[in-house]
Amino acid sequence: MADHQTARPVTGLWFEELTPGLIVHHAIRRTITEADNVAFTTMTMNPAPIHLDADYAAGTEFGQPLVNSMLTLGLAVGISVHETTMGTTVANLGFTEVVFGAPVFPGDTIRVETEVLEARPSQSRPAQGVVTLEHRAYSVSTEILVCRAVRTALIHRRPIQ
Repeated sequence: MADHQTARPVTGLWFEELTPGLIVHHAIRRTITEADNVAFTTMTMNPAPIHLDADYAAGTEFGQPLVNSMLTLGLAVGISVHETTMGTTVANLGFTEVVFGAPVFPGDTIRVETEVLEARPSQSRPAQGVVTLEHRAYSVSTEILVCRAVRTALIHRRPIQ
């Protein structure tokens, strides 16, 4: 049977490559559609009319439905996976900070950059390390920071060949 670390596509970075100060400007961008927002909001059982009711939202200070902030957070992390942790992550360990800097609306395109804040070998798992990443999502049209999330993950060390 193939080694579990190399039996699948690996496009992410190994622990040794995730050095503090590294900033990855992710190639993938994503325009969030109204359908994305409605599907995500209803799948997660969030009945808030600010996300689902255009008539209600028109009467708010925003004048239109807002994209569910959990969708924005999910995109901020998800867009980063291919170039940072695809095939190298063991598990997410947690988020220590999540901030939403500005509203996101259907039709907004999001771009993401990730910075490695810290990296240390795991004390209990010698084949892995603990990495703290900061994901920053921006609205492409305004360049305003719409989401910042600090995430800690357990990452595989490069396999010994």
